[in-house]
Amino acid sequence: MGCSTWKYQVFFLFCLILHSQIPFPSCLSSSFSSMLPCSALLHFSKSFSLDQRASALHTYPKTASWQEDKHCCTWDGVKCDKNTSHVVGLDLSSSWLYGNIHSNSTLFFLPNLKRLNLADNHFNGSLIPSEIGNFKSLTHLNLSLSVFAGQIPFEISQLSSMVSLDLSWNKLLIEAPIWKRVSSNLTQLRELLLDYTNMSSIRPNSWTNLSSSLTTLSLHYCDLRGKLENYILYLPSIQTLDLSSNWLLIVAPIRKSVIGNLTQLRELILDYTNMSSIRPNFLMNLSSSLTTLSLRYCDLQGKLENNILCLPSIQTLDLTEFLNSIDNLKSLKHLALPSCNITGSIPAWPGILTKLTYLDLSNNSFSGLLPSSLFNLPNLSTLRLGYNQLVGPLPSHVSGLNLIALSLSSNFLNGTLPSWLFSMPSLESLYLNGNQFVGEIGEFKYNSLKHLDLGYNKLHGSILRPVSRLVNLTRLSLSSNNLSIMLGSEMFSKLKNLWVLDFSNNSVSINNNATYALPNLLLLNLSSSNISEFPIFLRQTTNLRSLDLSNNQIYGQVPRWLGDVGMNSLYYVDLRNNLLQGPFPILNSSNLHFMFFSNNKLTGEIPSFICNAIHLQVLDLSHNNLSGMIPKCLVNSTFLSVLDLRMNSLHGTIPATFAIRNNFRNINLNGNQLEGPLPPSLANCRGLEVLDLGNNKINGVFPYWLGSLQKLQVLVIRSNRFQGCIGNPKTKFPFPNLRIIDISNNQFNGPLPIKYFKYLKAMINVNESEVAPKYMGENYYQDSLNIMIKGHYIEMERVLTILTSIDFSNNSFKGEMPKIIGRLKSLKGLNFSYNNLTNYIPSSIGNLTNIEWLDLSFNKLSGEIPNQLADLTSLGVLKLSHNQLTGHIPSGNQFNTFNNDSYTENLGLCGFPLSRTCDNHEAKQPPPPTLQQYENLEHENGFGWQAVSIGYACGTIFGMFMGYLTFKIGKPKCLVRMVKLEQHIMLRRLKKNAHKRGGRR
Repeated sequence: MGCSTWKYQVFFLFCLILHSQIPFPSCLSSSFSSMLPCSALLHFSKSFSLDQRASALHTYPKTASWQEDKHCCTWDGVKCDKNTSHVVGLDLSSSWLYGNIHSNSTLFFLPNLKRLNLADNHFNGSLIPSEIGNFKSLTHLNLSLSVFAGQIPFEISQLSSMVSLDLSWNKLLIEAPIWKRVSSNLTQLRELLLDYTNMSSIRPNSWTNLSSSLTTLSLHYCDLRGKLENYILYLPSIQTLDLSSNWLLIVAPIRKSVIGNLTQLRELILDYTNMSSIRPNFLMNLSSSLTTLSLRYCDLQGKLENNILCLPSIQTLDLTEFLNSIDNLKSLKHLALPSCNITGSIPAWPGILTKLTYLDLSNNSFSGLLPSSLFNLPNLSTLRLGYNQLVGPLPSHVSGLNLIALSLSSNFLNGTLPSWLFSMPSLESLYLNGNQFVGEIGEFKYNSLKHLDLGYNKLHGSILRPVSRLVNLTRLSLSSNNLSIMLGSEMFSKLKNLWVLDFSNNSVSINNNATYALPNLLLLNLSSSNISEFPIFLRQTTNLRSLDLSNNQIYGQVPRWLGDVGMNSLYYVDLRNNLLQGPFPILNSSNLHFMFFSNNKLTGEIPSFICNAIHLQVLDLSHNNLSGMIPKCLVNSTFLSVLDLRMNSLHGTIPATFAIRNNFRNINLNGNQLEGPLPPSLANCRGLEVLDLGNNKINGVFPYWLGSLQKLQVLVIRSNRFQGCIGNPKTKFPFPNLRIIDISNNQFNGPLPIKYFKYLKAMINVNESEVAPKYMGENYYQDSLNIMIKGHYIEMERVLTILTSIDFSNNSFKGEMPKIIGRLKSLKGLNFSYNNLTNYIPSSIGNLTNIEWLDLSFNKLSGEIPNQLADLTSLGVLKLSHNQLTGHIPSGNQFNTFNNDSYTENLGLCGFPLSRTCDNHEAKQPPPPTLQQYENLEHENGFGWQAVSIGYACGTIFGMFMGYLTFKIGKPKCLVRMVKLEQHIMLRRLKKNAHKRGGRR
């Protein structure tokens, strides 16, 4: 029996004894006490897998170095008592641990633990085991950023020796009973950090029992609610108080006496809390020892006086209204004013701010030139001025400046890059992207740079020499310039530390004969770089998470080795808009979240490996030549948000089992060969915004159950085989957010669905001037749509949310147009063409003040064109042809721009632009139609002479008169000629019908 096996057997025997409470033999106590902690620790470590992605800080796996032949007191992260050899400290923070912690974990066989740190690992949504209460001697517990979930256990309140407790950045819930015990029992507590826990049920008045020894209280983003009263702040030892990002927390006016008690306060952070009832003069009474004050977005009211800012020890200040008083802050080291909506120019601050080391004025509205005085601050190490409106060149000469980080992103700076930028020995981060710099990139004199972003400028030339020294680079982004880049040159063999490489929108060539690798690469973006092949160095990038080679000329089959790129780390892959052919590539990563392969020439079926990508959120395979059926796993997904399979050759039915708690936002299956009815389980897609099933062979009745989808904005089912009458809604308020509906080219009949129009709230009274332009979609996927606009199908790559359209054309709807249509004042387009609509055009159409195209052609509409339509100044396309309209065509505004095509085959219309004038009564009469014209009219509109036949049963003259009234083809003066013609046609019909009846007999 091996030594290791014997140890484990003895260890588990001890576990059995301990659990069963059998008396422990004293003769074995010494050997067990020496061996048990090491065995427990080793077993604990082996219950997890090691995965670098489990730790955000990417340090190293401490347990990987643990060796059984050495005592655990020598292991990395383990601390033992020098006298007893008991394990008293365990620090496995950022150690790549992935897995679950169970209640029977051997971790809990270390009863002498005083410090436990498992922060920054991935425990996969585990509950914090109640056995944590076994650690009676525990003083420090850190479980932050480790993917714990659920309620914190009651037993934590039993750890009465606790000095520091950090459960922040998990998905934990703290409820009132447990909080009450924690706050009253943990009387030794000095540090309490619960950021990002759910404390919505905890009211601030329950804080009064917190330990008087507390020096740090951090409750950032805890959904705290209610009023923070004065008496709550009697924390005499408090040094750091962070209650930020609790939007529903109301800070009551703070009395001078209360603030005076906070004599030890060093850091006060109340960002994103409600301080509207507070006046800025409360700052006058803050502790003279205060070093950090952050009150961003607190809605402070009132004037900020100069004397308020006389805080002698302040080092970090984040306010919004004190720029003219900054010379009072002689000790200021850290000044942060990001996202404060400050306008005007940056003040040329006096030289008294000699201690300033950190300055962040980013994401404001500063304009004008950069003050040269900013570049003469002797101790400045970080300068962030990005996302403003600064103009002009950088200073040509700077002396004594030695920055570590410089960010001037997204301004309007121009000119060439000055030489001093490339000569700072400590510079680690340089962000100049999003400006208008020209010329070439200089050569960096030192290799300290780790982050370099010069993207979105007008730089040109080569990059070989400029970055050849930068062996410590982790991020290199030069996108959207005019640079010439040879990917595969000797330079790249030195950049072993690169995490991010972005050369998109440049001129890139690839040397696949070079042997080099970028082993640590996480993101590669070569989109729109005119490459024609896959970079072969990708074969060595085992940790790649994001790959973007879109919008290039890559042709042929996808190489097999691409399927192993990134192994299980590949998160995002984008190969759209290339010339790829052959079967769909097999990607082996189960971690895929976003996959774009649209606009290629891929063939074959959708591969089964996609069912293994259980975290997939966006799948875009549109515009290929894929065949086969839609895999059922795609509609069963609870992660998938976008399923875009349009313009392929998929067949069969749509899978019927959409998951109940699915996450679909966009489903686009347009342009395939799908058939059968729609599955009612589509109603499970509660978050669905876009549903496009057009141009298939889907049949059945109108899918009324989709009316319950409160977020649905686009419904396209055109060119299918739907049929029948659209009845009344089955839900109380159907389609409340619908903006675009296209049911054209089907076999719907019956009257127009008036009650549905009544509830289209998104098309009613939306004031575009009050709505910021916004495109439908999300960060990774912009919704696109093929839609009929002004008579032409247009492929819209992005769809504005203000676009509203109704298209019911090419069906068999009958009856009159409902007046309620006039309520849809946000409507941009309305198409009822090629139906059997009768009666007049309602004047309420004149209320559609935003309408740009109106198509009512090929119907049986009669009467005059309402004059109100002349007031539609946005109307660009009007189609009223092939109806039975009469009278004068309105004039003025847009009506003066329409030509004859808008009104053809309306024999009773007159006036501009038609040649028929309306000068006299006689001129208004059209010539009587010929028999051929009647037959053509019957063929085009799909109706016959039913009115005449009915009239014959009731009396020939009355029937002919009714037929005349129905078709509006003449005035009483022409009645004699009309009667003769109608008699001729009627006799032919009667003979034909009699012959049919005789045949049936």
